[in-house]
Amino acid sequence: MNMLREKIFDSYKVNSLAWRMRQKRFALFKEWLRQFPRPLKILDAGGTFSFWQSMGFEDTEGLEIVLLNLESAPTHHPAFTSVAGDVTDLSRFDDEAFDIVFSNSVIEHVGDDTQQLKMAREIRRVGKAYFVQTPNLYFPIESHSCYPFYQFLPRTLQALLLYYFDLTGGGIGRTVETWKQRLTFQPVKRLPCESWDTCLKRVDSLRLLDERKVRRFFPDAHLYQERCLGMTKSFVAYTLPPARSMDKPQKPTPVAAALG
Repeated sequence: MNMLREKIFDSYKVNSLAWRMRQKRFALFKEWLRQFPRPLKILDAGGTFSFWQSMGFEDTEGLEIVLLNLESAPTHHPAFTSVAGDVTDLSRFDDEAFDIVFSNSVIEHVGDDTQQLKMAREIRRVGKAYFVQTPNLYFPIESHSCYPFYQFLPRTLQALLLYYFDLTGGGIGRTVETWKQRLTFQPVKRLPCESWDTCLKRVDSLRLLDERKVRRFFPDAHLYQERCLGMTKSFVAYTLPPARSMDKPQKPTPVAAALG
């Protein structure tokens, strides 16, 4: 089970399916980025320095990248600055303060429709262009939990699966160890991050979007659909450089979408 999870779902495991798809998405982003003249000021809404590191992003000449997350963190790179903040409230920044706003798998974590719409509006306000990715509600394997159709289960059942059978991150190892303790009648020792309340918070922190919502939240965007097994795994809402905003691709294949 652990080997299966690493080969398919672990986006930080080299050559896993999730890692390859993330690499493909980042390659698309870099192609899209080439349309913009440098220097560029980029806001990563909800991003981390480790994400950019894992993508091997070394072409930072002429780029200033601001990472905004709930907590700031060291970046150890002159092109990156980390600040603490709320992605649904970017009032510290002026309109069009950034050439580009980038966001990867964040909007589904900010709350209900109202909060998601706030984030989308703020992205559109502070960025002259944007590139926003989010998983598809209707893809059968829910990428955060690694369970099929997890997103359609009742809240309590979702929490139960996380509590007893957490397949994400290093959870599978802890799950196996915990069940060994149960089957041998040993006291089960749980970490604070494995508490029932924490599992409920994880459930409540996820609100996946479908195509209709993505188009409603980003009405001026082109929409690229990432495909896996013939189905749409996630969406990328993106706009073109301001001078090319009237250009409209006919069929957004990966190359056409990247080049606008």
